[in-house]
Amino acid sequence: MSDVFSPKALKIYISGMVQGVGFRPFIYKLARANSLTGHVKNTTEGVSILAQGNDESIQTFLSNLRSEAPPLARIFEIKTHKANPNGLSQFKIVHSQKSGEKSALILPDMSTCDDCLIDIAEPTNRRYQYPFTNCTNCGPRFSIIKNLPYDRPETSMAKFKMCTQCQSEYDDPENRRFHAQPNACPNCGPQLSFWNNSGTEIAQKLDALIWTIDEICQGKIIALKGLGGFQLICDARNSVAVNTLRKRKNRPAKPFALMVKNLQMASSLCEMDPNEISILTSPEKPILILKSKQNVMFTQQVAPGNPNLGLMLPYTPLHELLMSGLGFPIIATSGNLANEPICIDEAEALERLGQIADGYLIHTRPIVCPVDDSVVRLMAGKKMILRRARGYAPFPIQVKEGLSSILATGAHLKNTITVTRKNQFFMSQHIGNLDSELSAQTQQTVSQDLIQMYDLNVKSVACDLHPDYQSTTFAKSLGLPLYPVQHHIAHIWSVIAEHHLPLPVFGLSWDGTGLGVDNTIWGSEFFTINRQGWKRTAHLKPFKLPGVDLGAKEPRRSALGLLFTLMGNDVFDLPLVQNSFKDFELDVMKTMFESGTNIHETTSMGRLFDAVSFISGYNQKTQFEGQAAMDLEFSIDDYSSDISYPITVHHENGKHVLDWTPMVETILHDVNSKISRKKIAYKFHESLSNMIGVVSELVDINTICLSGGCFQNKTLLEQTIHKLRLKNFKVYWNQDIPINDGGISMGQAAALYYGGQKECV
Repeated sequence: MSDVFSPKALKIYISGMVQGVGFRPFIYKLARANSLTGHVKNTTEGVSILAQGNDESIQTFLSNLRSEAPPLARIFEIKTHKANPNGLSQFKIVHSQKSGEKSALILPDMSTCDDCLIDIAEPTNRRYQYPFTNCTNCGPRFSIIKNLPYDRPETSMAKFKMCTQCQSEYDDPENRRFHAQPNACPNCGPQLSFWNNSGTEIAQKLDALIWTIDEICQGKIIALKGLGGFQLICDARNSVAVNTLRKRKNRPAKPFALMVKNLQMASSLCEMDPNEISILTSPEKPILILKSKQNVMFTQQVAPGNPNLGLMLPYTPLHELLMSGLGFPIIATSGNLANEPICIDEAEALERLGQIADGYLIHTRPIVCPVDDSVVRLMAGKKMILRRARGYAPFPIQVKEGLSSILATGAHLKNTITVTRKNQFFMSQHIGNLDSELSAQTQQTVSQDLIQMYDLNVKSVACDLHPDYQSTTFAKSLGLPLYPVQHHIAHIWSVIAEHHLPLPVFGLSWDGTGLGVDNTIWGSEFFTINRQGWKRTAHLKPFKLPGVDLGAKEPRRSALGLLFTLMGNDVFDLPLVQNSFKDFELDVMKTMFESGTNIHETTSMGRLFDAVSFISGYNQKTQFEGQAAMDLEFSIDDYSSDISYPITVHHENGKHVLDWTPMVETILHDVNSKISRKKIAYKFHESLSNMIGVVSELVDINTICLSGGCFQNKTLLEQTIHKLRLKNFKVYWNQDIPINDGGISMGQAAALYYGGQKECV
């Protein structure tokens, strides 16, 4: 806070999450409690207050601003200036100021508060069983906003004229619905309808909800228009329904998320500690990854071969009413085909989900910004956001210095975009993989929307180094100064920005693939980063990868490339290889290796995981990204002994090269000796965490950053953190920013902002 003043009149400017959270009525009540006169209003920058009174009252008012603020409010900064008293006789809430620089925050959508849940459960309440009940402490924000400031005319609720009772609530500073922009009731607000898969209306209002419940009980798949987009839902107990959904959605094996009725049901399905319960029941109510109890309440087809479940609680009144009517777990997955963005309106849903859904539960409140469900996991005792969307986006990361506006276009997979404004980084909601034209269009729309909402004058664009990524193509199309940032460097800068770390740092960036500055495929990178730039300090010994895209989908290819690098043409005589490829495939592979056609050099840790997973007994092909590596992690038994495989470190061309040769040779020996896959998996993970410790001691830097998709592996991350801390290193990793490619855009923006995209020669 700035210097303390003791005048009779004070101008107070507050920035942060202070609009749409009941902040003005809080100020109104606090001012009156302290016998102050003046006014409070929303501005494009935040909240502005004129406070008049005696010195003691003003000082008490200032000291209580932070300590008694509404539960959803977050104050970044309070500025105070002396003012001239203007003779006001009372304290008022005045109309929003729409002029000036747009620096107020766009708020995330928040789950239904306890008071609103009571309203919809009470038969005498006028909002009894109304699916769009909300107040200033909950409900839609980001998904309905068109522009700042956050007032009803700038939202998709503008089309709904409030009835007399709702308007009275909206105008009353003592009411918890004061200036709740989505405020509505059954008489004046959005309504439900149920459509068949031809788009014909079958039922309205609560009858539509009853019809939906009946359809789900009959094993049907329903497309539900939710808070930020459509969801596909069905009975999680019904294996036929779940398998049908998998087939129609083209999602053969990737786990589905479950929605459960309440915490009691969640506890019956999964193991939870107090921290996990706190996350699951938080106002954000994300999908939380939990250890499954393998309960019979759901079919094993929900998460085949996976010891974990993604669970979420109802987060809107519509979900609450639906789950109360069903009383059993449901699949609640994104309303899209694989690799496409979620649908947000009825016409789009009919067209794109017509071959998936048997019916549609829709409503009349338009969705402006598509927002998927967030995914969170507790790792190393900390909440880690793996997919940042509903409840979290687009809340900013604060930095100390100001900067000109930057747009960062992110990675190809798990795409997000980031825009900057002065000392704030705004990372978008999860967009997804950019494999389709629809996804590319969504990325452009999301970028344009954030730039427009904040009225930004973007001066430069950061993108991935890979020239063929859709995100790079989009960046080039803008015609602005372009700054490519190497993929793995962006990962490390996302950690630096999130934790406000001083330089230098030692960064570990481990993932599947990313184009290196030498035009090879990187993925097991150790960097030193200082004010002069970055330097690649260590990496895995390179190995051959036959086909980048197919290599990611077929662990057998990663294994073949690894073993070819180890053994040369003798690899084709191995029974493991002969049994995994057809004769004509082996002929093609031999030709590829002889000619070098579509053979790439890689240091990818992700592909090493795939190769070891395959060698130790995994299937030849994956059905979703990271499946082979996940399978290897899940096969670990609880071994407590410090057993591992040998990895040698040697110095080559100014870098530490981590030679996996002795490790792979020993793994082959263990496989031939019928050592259990569980033990092989454990030893492999131990080897990697030990290797990190060895390399870290070779560099005279105490601060270590961990990032990249490989560190979504709970065993690897927690082992690594534990061992580094035993060596007295300070360890940081992504928590509020996704550790996977969802955090790349944040890292690109940070690298450009700090000048950290440059390689030190």
